[in-house]
Amino acid sequence: MSTPAGIRWTYAFVDRPLGLLDSARTFWTAVTDTRLSELRGEQGEFVTLLPDGTDACVKVQGVEAGPGGAHLDFSVEDVPAFVDSALRLGAETVAEHDDWAVLRSPAGQLFCAVPWHGESVRPPVVAGTRLDQVSLDIGPGSYDAEVAFWSALLPDWVSLSGALPEFHVLKPPPGLPIRILLQRLGEERPAAHLDLACADIDAAVARHEELGATVVSHGKHWTVMRDPAGGVYCLTGRDPETGGLPSRP
Repeated sequence: MSTPAGIRWTYAFVDRPLGLLDSARTFWTAVTDTRLSELRGEQGEFVTLLPDGTDACVKVQGVEAGPGGAHLDFSVEDVPAFVDSALRLGAETVAEHDDWAVLRSPAGQLFCAVPWHGESVRPPVVAGTRLDQVSLDIGPGSYDAEVAFWSALLPDWVSLSGALPEFHVLKPPPGLPIRILLQRLGEERPAAHLDLACADIDAAVARHEELGATVVSHGKHWTVMRDPAGGVYCLTGRDPETGGLPSRP
């Protein structure tokens, strides 16, 4: 289904340091029950995680500086039109390529506009979990404006308050595989991380530990994990089919 913004598919990117890409690829293919595409980029820094029989919605990218994190790619019908819309709402262009662009939101979150290549079939739940959300971690001074930016850029996504005051959810139209969570931090240090919806957090933690991850901390409805490449992500107590908490959509 097309949206008013022309968005036909979404990708979650696992961004990790170039020197740790082998560990990241091995871990995340195991977590998502996928296989690697051919490597792309001058340094082999891009790869898609390919499920069997459905369309991919997760990619891994090597970054030259910093610990990495996560970002969103929007697959759209008209890249220039989507970019123009984002710029009018306060984004800025970071890099322009032949048919895609890297943008930065008003609070500093990187995201990309890329052409749609016919993706339409969402990958299945794997071992009771689904990688289905990118959490944009926003400082308190930028949070309200960032919620307004994403809500305006994605007008047909459901925009609703989260289960806690510091959360805001942007739920995509049916069929799109990746949700957005905006999380208000206590300090100005914008970042982003991946969230997996888990039918059973304890079982998911045990499986991820077997694959090489470690527990960082526990929250009300989530457990913070660190993957073998040093990246932090969350296992959250949400329905892997709907993405919502048991008491919410």
